[in-house]
Amino acid sequence: MLKSKTVCAKNFFIYFHIVSLTIITIFFQHSQSFAEPAFLIDSDKQFDFAEYYFSTGEYFRAIDEYKRFIYLFPQDERVKPAMYNVGLSFYKSRRLREAINSFKTLIDKYYNADLFILDFTTKAYFMVSECYLKLNEPGPAVINLNNLIKLTADLNIQDEAYYRLGWIFLETASWDNARLYFGKISIQNKNKYELQRLSAELDKERLITRKNPALAGTLSIIPGAGYLYCGRYKDAIIAFLLNGGLIYAAYESFDNDLIALGGIITFFELGFYSGNIYGAIAGAHKYNKMKNKQFLDKLKENTKIGLSYGHKNKDILLSLRFAF
Repeated sequence: MLKSKTVCAKNFFIYFHIVSLTIITIFFQHSQSFAEPAFLIDSDKQFDFAEYYFSTGEYFRAIDEYKRFIYLFPQDERVKPAMYNVGLSFYKSRRLREAINSFKTLIDKYYNADLFILDFTTKAYFMVSECYLKLNEPGPAVINLNNLIKLTADLNIQDEAYYRLGWIFLETASWDNARLYFGKISIQNKNKYELQRLSAELDKERLITRKNPALAGTLSIIPGAGYLYCGRYKDAIIAFLLNGGLIYAAYESFDNDLIALGGIITFFELGFYSGNIYGAIAGAHKYNKMKNKQFLDKLKENTKIGLSYGHKNKDILLSLRFAF
C-alpha cells in the first residue's frame, strides 16, 4: 500500500514538471510571435541619418549621429568625412572653438606627410584658419596656413594657401605682404586665381587718398584745423568756436583778476584742447580706414574667386572679415 502511494506521488511530480515545461514553452513561443523584430543599425543607415540632420540644418543632432557612426563603425572608409562634418557642423552653428578642436582632431589622426593631398585633412587645415578669422584672430590663421605650406609638397595646396594668406593681409591693409604672398603662387595657377587682374587692381591701392595723422595733430594747434584737414567740417567749426570761446573767457577772467575762475576755465579748456588734437588724429585714422575699406570692397567685387572646401563639393566663399 505504502509502495503504491510512493509511485503515485512520483508520477504526479513527473507529470507536473512536464505540464509546466510545456506551458512555459508555449508561452515563450507565443510571446515571441508578438515581439517586434530587432532593429539592426548598419553603417549606411547611420551615415545617411547623420547626413539628413546635416542637410536640414539640425547641426547639434548631426554631430551626435556622426559621432555615433564613428564609434560604431571605426573601420568604415567614411569615418574621415564624418569627422570633417562634425567640425563643419560646429562651424555652421557658430561654436568655433569646438570646430577648431574637431578639425585638429581629424588632422592629428590622419596626417601623413607622404600622402598629403587635397582631401578632408587638407580641408580641415583650411577650415581651422577660417574659424580663427571668424574669431577675429588673423595671427593664428596665418600661422596655420604657413604650417600647411611647409607640410605639403602638393603645389595646388600651397597655391591655395598662398592665395588665402594674400587676402588675409589685404584685410589688414598690409598691402606689401599681400603682394608677397600672391607673388608666391606658381606660374601654372596664376590664371586660376586671376592674378593678372588682381595685381592690376591692387596697384590702384597707391592712388587711395589718405590723411597723415601726425599732420592732423600738428594742425590742431589751431583748434579745428586738424578736423578741417580730415574733412570733418562740422567738428572743425565746433572745436574752433568752443576752444576759442573758452580761451577768450579764461583771458577775460585773468585780465579782471578773477584768478580762481580763470583757473577753472583754463583747466576745462586744456581738456577740450587736448580732445581737439586727439580727435583730429583719430579722425585721420578713421578716414584712412574708410578709404581702405572702400578700396577693398571694390577689389573683392572685381577679383575675388570662390574656393572649394565645402560639404559635398559645394563651394563656400572664402570669408575674411574681421575687426582691425
